[in-house]
Amino acid sequence: MVPRSRGWFCPCSCIGGSSDDNQDHHQQQPNENNEYEIRPPPLNRSYMNGVYYPNWLVYKGKTPATLDVDNITHVFYAFVGVHEDGSLRWFDEHADMVKEVDGEQGALAALAKLKRNNPKLKTIVSIGGGTGSKEFPALAASRDAREIFARQVRQFCDRHEIDGVDIDWEHPKDAEQGRNYVKLLQECRNALPEEDYFLTTALPVGQYILKHIDLDAVSKIVNYINLMAYDFTGSWTSVCGNHAQLHSPRGGLQSSYPELKVCATDGVEYVLSRGFPSRKLVLGIPAYARYFPRAEGPGCSTERAGELDYCDIPDQWVENAVVDERAVAAWYVDSGRDKGYITFDVPQTVYMKGRYAAQQALGGLFYWTGTGDKGGELSLVAAGRRGLDSS
Repeated sequence: MVPRSRGWFCPCSCIGGSSDDNQDHHQQQPNENNEYEIRPPPLNRSYMNGVYYPNWLVYKGKTPATLDVDNITHVFYAFVGVHEDGSLRWFDEHADMVKEVDGEQGALAALAKLKRNNPKLKTIVSIGGGTGSKEFPALAASRDAREIFARQVRQFCDRHEIDGVDIDWEHPKDAEQGRNYVKLLQECRNALPEEDYFLTTALPVGQYILKHIDLDAVSKIVNYINLMAYDFTGSWTSVCGNHAQLHSPRGGLQSSYPELKVCATDGVEYVLSRGFPSRKLVLGIPAYARYFPRAEGPGCSTERAGELDYCDIPDQWVENAVVDERAVAAWYVDSGRDKGYITFDVPQTVYMKGRYAAQQALGGLFYWTGTGDKGGELSLVAAGRRGLDSS
């Protein structure tokens, strides 16, 4: 590896889901044995089983050292922000750089320590996020801002012993933004040579976003696309349903409410159909549930919908969840009606998703978030690894 500069990038202290209406649904369905057409795997195949680590969880005692390093390959540090001029900014400088975390000063130093203790682990800083993306359109439209951004990202990686950057712009909304998005990725790659740095990006399954992006061009720039295959239903949809199903269920509800057909393989098949190599596409897993207190099952009201980390779900709900093996989805109905209908992944569904990813020669799985997982036999991250190892 080429030695990296240790220079800092800024003389001051600053650096820092939706409805898929009107889509076509071209998902690949499994056969009766839940098997899939197997794509030839690349030689010397390796996969990602990566997790996002949100910096704000240091305040809840969930530090980088609590991550399941025995089952993960990559950690995405979320998030660092941007200004429209391309300079980076902190969302929470105290968490990132000041607070004592795992015996280090700041969560970034704790992450670097975790990596030193686990040399095979790859670390990536994620820029933007759902509440930190509004600056991207102006930034990406400016050549000067793109150059500043790429330069500061490289300096950030070098200073904090990080292996690369993840662009989480949610999301390019039209063709012009799509073109500028590719330009931004290319500028980052110019500053971050592929032999030394990872460059990844996060995108949704919805064609209403993906259609604006030249995915074939992106494939020549990035190491991975992280496909956010969750949040298919929530307070923004007219009725509730499975929020992270691999395949579209079949039935009358889906005829009455087409939004309930949205599924992970919509995005997988669309991206691959645009010339994107399967080995660079990573399937997202939610380590959280969506719940609907006024619902007793799919097709009911989304009023008072909420979100619950997987680790906070009672174990018995996980163990007694209903699993739809065809859709590859799970749910539970809270008999006390406090949470009502709850849709989430369980180890069985994540194992099946990992198996699907392996059989389709995808790049692997990622999880939002690693800190949302349970331990032991109920671990989603461990189940995903077993699924990826199964083929």
